[in-house]
Amino acid sequence: MYEYEGMYVSGKWSPTSGPEIEVRSPADGELLGRVSEATAADVDVAVEAARAALERGPWSRSTPAERAAAITALADAIESRTKVFADVVSAEVGSPRKWTTFGQLATTLGVYRSCAAIVPDYEFEAKRPSVMGGEVVVRRLPVGVVGAIVPWNAPLFTAALKMAPALAAGCTIVLKPSPDAPLGLSMLSQCIEEAGIPPGVINIVSGGVETGVALVAHPGVDKISFTGSTGAGKQIGAACAQDVRRVTLELGGKSAAVVLDDVVVDSTLIKGLVTGVMANNGQICAAQTRILLPRSRYDEILEPFAAAVAAMRIGDPAERDTEVGPVINVASRDRIETAVAAAIEAGARAVAGGSRPEGFDEGSYVSPTVLADVDNDMAIARDELFGPVAVVIAYNDDDDAVAVANDSEYGLAGAVWSADPERATRVATRMQTGSVSINSPAPLDFGSPFGGFKKSGIGREGGPEGIAAYLESQSIIL
Repeated sequence: MYEYEGMYVSGKWSPTSGPEIEVRSPADGELLGRVSEATAADVDVAVEAARAALERGPWSRSTPAERAAAITALADAIESRTKVFADVVSAEVGSPRKWTTFGQLATTLGVYRSCAAIVPDYEFEAKRPSVMGGEVVVRRLPVGVVGAIVPWNAPLFTAALKMAPALAAGCTIVLKPSPDAPLGLSMLSQCIEEAGIPPGVINIVSGGVETGVALVAHPGVDKISFTGSTGAGKQIGAACAQDVRRVTLELGGKSAAVVLDDVVVDSTLIKGLVTGVMANNGQICAAQTRILLPRSRYDEILEPFAAAVAAMRIGDPAERDTEVGPVINVASRDRIETAVAAAIEAGARAVAGGSRPEGFDEGSYVSPTVLADVDNDMAIARDELFGPVAVVIAYNDDDDAVAVANDSEYGLAGAVWSADPERATRVATRMQTGSVSINSPAPLDFGSPFGGFKKSGIGREGGPEGIAAYLESQSIIL
């Protein structure tokens, strides 16, 4: 049991006026812990604490080197607790434990450490010649108080994508975890204290939609950074536009893995395709859930891919040999099952999974599923399912593959597989997505920008571009 009563504000846990939130395991419904919901009045207290730390605390006078050291210290504190963090996040999210150490923790550390490495040499102030004569000093100042709203699927990692660059820029933060997975981020308070980050620089308020609405609408918040569904992102973007508030939105995806017709069908390819769609039980925004295969080699690639998915071990996420755990809740399971059934009714063919796994009456388990003979116009190929379901689509040639990959309202990530990396790169440059990996399922690089085209979001996280998203430019004309 993990219990966090109240909210973490100004370096300590303080009472809230909201009700208690129970956190239950998606594997069996067991009670894992409790947190307290923050009301609008509680959010006001947290924002005021962040404002005070921004304007009057030592953080406002910190140097880039000092901020880099603080980010590194925070990463060190998280790393020293890798096992307990991995256990907690695996339990509350349902991530397979053998994947969690890398997928939830190593990625988190990679974000913090890569950002800390950038900060000391980041150009926060520069003098340049003026086109009108004289000189101009361009300063890059912290945007202010940041409201960071993160989802449940990778709580530590998505929080790091916001907190690391915000800290690097000199901002202060009010972090709101998802009510489905608040325990790991509540535990983060211990690391904040150990890292010596001044009180009020990072504040944590748990809660659901109402807490998020209060944070987005608060006049003391200068920027909102949100990761979540496109539907929620539209509402947040509209609210921020109303107040001319800065906003970064990392939203949904329906990414394509394009397998070119010269590919070598080996374990590297099959394992990469499986990882790209099934990691974290398919609950990754950048999951490569559309597998595009050349019509000339369709069955040759489909059969070993489907066999590998069918062989995945479903089980308790805490067990080290589990490859697929439960999705986050029963409502999610039911929604995924309904979508799969509708796709089969529309003409898709289940070549792996397609039904609820036997022996898992408790929890929210979904069989890892591969649907063949899918047309890109089917709902199953258009909508983000957020579950362990791959759709396999045939294409004719490279131009057709690019057209199918781009025929989506999303544009977050993608991959191209080929025996010729140069050819793969040429195809990748034509894809309308924020990132494309070559012969790899990896959707991002920690030191590079990550974010989406189209309805996959606005703005970028990661690398120097991620830090820039938390800065305002000021020109002093000499």
